[in-house]
Parts: sequence; C-alpha cells; structure tokens
Amino acid sequence: MGQRIKTVRRQRGLSQAQLAHPELSDSYVSLIESGKRTPTPAVLELLAEKLDCSLTYLINGVTAEQMQEIELALSYAQMALNNGEVVEARTRYAELLADSGLAGLPQMRQDVEYGLALATEACGDLDQAIVLLNGLRENDEAVTGPERHVAVAVALSRCYREKGDLARAMQVPEQILTGPVRPAWTDGLMRLGGQLLAAYIDRGDLLRARQFAGELIAAAELLASPQALTLAHWEAAIAAVEAGYADEAVTHVERALAIQSEYGDPRRLARLRSDYAQVLLIVRPMEAKTWRDVLLKAERELAESAASSIDKMRCAMNLVRVELLLAQPERAEEHMRFVCDLLDGMPKVLQAEARLLHGETLAALGMQADASRELLAGAECLGQAPETRFTAHAWLTAARVLERIDEPDRSVDAYKRAMACVGL
Repeated sequence: MGQRIKTVRRQRGLSQAQLAHPELSDSYVSLIESGKRTPTPAVLELLAEKLDCSLTYLINGVTAEQMQEIELALSYAQMALNNGEVVEARTRYAELLADSGLAGLPQMRQDVEYGLALATEACGDLDQAIVLLNGLRENDEAVTGPERHVAVAVALSRCYREKGDLARAMQVPEQILTGPVRPAWTDGLMRLGGQLLAAYIDRGDLLRARQFAGELIAAAELLASPQALTLAHWEAAIAAVEAGYADEAVTHVERALAIQSEYGDPRRLARLRSDYAQVLLIVRPMEAKTWRDVLLKAERELAESAASSIDKMRCAMNLVRVELLLAQPERAEEHMRFVCDLLDGMPKVLQAEARLLHGETLAALGMQADASRELLAGAECLGQAPETRFTAHAWLTAARVLERIDEPDRSVDAYKRAMACVGL
C-alpha cells in the first residue's frame, strides 16, 4: 500500500509535504510510504482524494474499473455454474484465477478458487477438485471465515465420497463434528452432517446412518431452520429407503417437501419435488400414475425457475422411469430425447446413468441393437466411475436390461461389477 501511495504521488508530481499538508505531517506520510505505519481508513480516504485515485486502488492495487470487471466476470462464472453450464463455469473461473489483479484481493481470490473447485467437481474431475479444495482447507480458518471453512469441508467430503474414498469422506466431517467439543449446529454444519450421513450409507453402515439421521433431525429441530429441517428429513428418507423402511421413508420425504413448500424458493422446491417422486417410485411403484403427475408439476416449475440443466435433466430422467413403469416406452423415449440433448458437459456418472436409462428405454421399444450400443456406452462411463453403492445400483440396472435383451455374458459381467462395488 505504501509503495502504491508513493508511486501515485510521484506520478502527480507531489512531494511528501505537499501531499501531507495541511491535514498530516510529511513525516507521517513518509512512514506510511515506507510501510512502517498503517494509515487509518479516514486517512486512506483523505489520501485517495488528494491523489485523485480510487480508494480501492490504494487498498488492493486494483482500480475501480478493474474491480468492476473482476466482479462482473465472477458473477458470470457463478451464473454459469448455477445454471449447470459446468464447462463454461470452469473456464471462466480459471481465467479469473489467472488475472494478476486478484493478487491484492485475497477474499475474492478465495471466492474464485472455491468456485473453480465446485466447477471442476461438476465436470467430473474429482482429483483436481480435491487438490483445489485441500488447498483452500489449508488456509487459516480465521482468514477464510467459519462459513467458507465448513463449505469447503462439505465439498471435499462429497468429492471423496463420489471418488469412492469413503474413509476420507467420513474423516473430513468427523474432524469438525465429532471432536472433543461439538460446535453449535448451523445450516452449514447440517450440510456437513448430511455428507457424513451419505458416506455412512455408501459404506453400507445403515445402522449408524439411521442413528445419525435421528441426531440430525433432533439438531434441526433445535436449530428451527427450515433449510436444516428439510435437509435432515431428506437424508433420513434416503437412509430409510436404503434400509428397507418404506413407510418411514415416505413420512420423512413428505415432511421435507411440506417444509420446503412453505419456506423454500421455487427452484429448490421443484428439485425436491422431483427427488420426492423418485423416492416414491422406488417404495410405491404401484402408484406410478400419481408420481407422473408430481413429476410433470416439477417439470413445469423447473422450466419457470432459474433451474440448472442438471436439475431439468434429472427430472426428465425420472419421467422416463415413470413411463417405463407404466409400460409407455414411446412416452419415455420422448423425455429421453430431452435428456440426450443435455448430455454434453454433464458429469460422467450422470452421463452413465442417462445412457443406461436410454438403453433400458430402447430395450422396452424392442430396439435391441440400439439398446446394446447405449448400454455399452453407459458401461464405459461406469467403468471410469468409483466403486460406490450408487454405481452398484447402476451396474445392477445394466445387468437386468442386458439379461432382457439376451446378452447373458455381458449381463453376468455387469452383475459381478455390481457385487464388486459393494465389496462382494
């Protein structure tokens, strides 16, 4: 800062005495320029006015125009990420990070690094996302702030889980949540607890998952936060589904939807409505016509909100599933075409799920050769994915469809891959 003040003063043709008088002493200006004294905010404002330059430049080395450009670029990157344009978001964040102007803006640089990590994760590059997140995690919490510190831990745990490293996926949140003194619950810590619960489920520790789900609900009730309550009941529903408690799962997911309907934003409500229908398709498939209506409503809500392409794609995939349950493969194919239009740039695991679903749809239409090709493409994507309970379900789906189209050898191989994913 002192060097910047000195540089601008010389550019203006002023001596230290001319800059200082009458409000300050020239010795005080000399101390500031040499870095031996930090000016107060009031003095900085005075110097900026007398030097005819922006206060932002004196503080950060960035002009007001540069700051506006950086803020605009950051908002575009965030918008791209929120809209599911993950490749575009990653490119924009990387370009921002290369901007030398960020050197004097530590908080904004952290925002960019965090956004880049999320975009990198969304692109399916989990290894690089983990590197970026661990770099952020090494920063002092006093510098990053408690909310960002927890947000980084949430993303890091999720990346480890998606990569199949369940030990680290549990270790990251446990270091914060299960220390000698558990911190007071916040919405951020509830999200971190949700990641820990998801890791328990993926590991197959369903007893611990259900116990912890109860702890999260109790914490959310004490916190009395709609966001926390929605998350807790949703995670409890997933744990109940995996453990085979269908009625309990329905109770939790309906509670989550009711809370979100009363307090949530339209986009999150539409997304939860789609997820709600997916759970009910699993536990109450005989009521598929009802869930179709729920999904069509969610589809309309997503179209009318600032929903991401991923949200819309997942809803369309659920509509494919419901039409297949209702023995309407032609309608399923109509929704599947929308899904296929969105595939480029999506995370690899989601691409694999979509291709397997397309293979199942084509098989239901009697197009065995096309179904076989889609299933092969889906299997190739799955082969690059970590071995988790999710990929086990996907391999099981592939095995059943391959069996249906009379490809026994590939079906047996898919069954074996499913068992390997859960350690069998």
